[in-house]
Amino acid sequence: MSDSDKTHAAVKSNGSIAEGPHTRGKSVVVTGAGRGIGRAIALHFARRGARLALLDRDERGLRETHKLCAPQADQARCFPVDVTDESAVQDVFSVVVSTWGLLDVLVNNAGIVRDKLLLKVDSGQIVNRMSLADWQSVLSVNLTGVFLCGREAATVMVETKSRGVIINLSSISRAGNVGQSNYGAAKAGVAALTVVWTKELARFGIRVGAIAPGFVRTDMTAYMKPEALQRALAPVPIGRLGEPAEISAAVQFIVENEFFTGRCLEVDGGLRM
Repeated sequence: MSDSDKTHAAVKSNGSIAEGPHTRGKSVVVTGAGRGIGRAIALHFARRGARLALLDRDERGLRETHKLCAPQADQARCFPVDVTDESAVQDVFSVVVSTWGLLDVLVNNAGIVRDKLLLKVDSGQIVNRMSLADWQSVLSVNLTGVFLCGREAATVMVETKSRGVIINLSSISRAGNVGQSNYGAAKAGVAALTVVWTKELARFGIRVGAIAPGFVRTDMTAYMKPEALQRALAPVPIGRLGEPAEISAAVQFIVENEFFTGRCLEVDGGLRM
């Protein structure tokens, strides 16, 4: 079969979509799998019989996710790792390829928040500023971590000719949100990386996509004050928090739709229209 035939094999002669690539037995890496959206994505793949490599620096949360996934997944392995540690990330992907032979999917989900105004001013006096530490910690995890894991995943996919998929978690905050200089800059960078990698890796059959969630029911939103949460949801047309499972469904869409690449899905209840 020619490359052109392979490209269009998922489209039937009547123009409908043939059954997409299922995930049973697929090798999948999920970062930030210890809780929230990452855990939901891991469970989603586990229920579909994937082979899972679960990454998080929260060992306790990671063990809990593994406990939930293991009975359903083809295989599931835990890797307590900081995604900003280059050598540790390289070691994980080396284990993945030596164990399963290839890598089909990377979900770059790991992230942190350190929200603070650039300058906090009271009665004309500057009383606080975003620290360099808060800036660097968020950029390190949310952007450098995505770079390191994406680079290693791409390396494995090219070397094994696995024609895989890299999915990066961005955010609606990439468009700019008060109090999130660090987070917004990182998530905008993630969206840009998605486009760059799409252009660079397409010739190897590797697709790259991004998802920009809105306000989702996670530990972070659980700690929001009720009045703050109400203000956040006021402009959302659907009028509620998203559910982690709805982000997982977006991940599945990107994996299965072989004509999707280089784009960012906004799963935000219509907040950004």
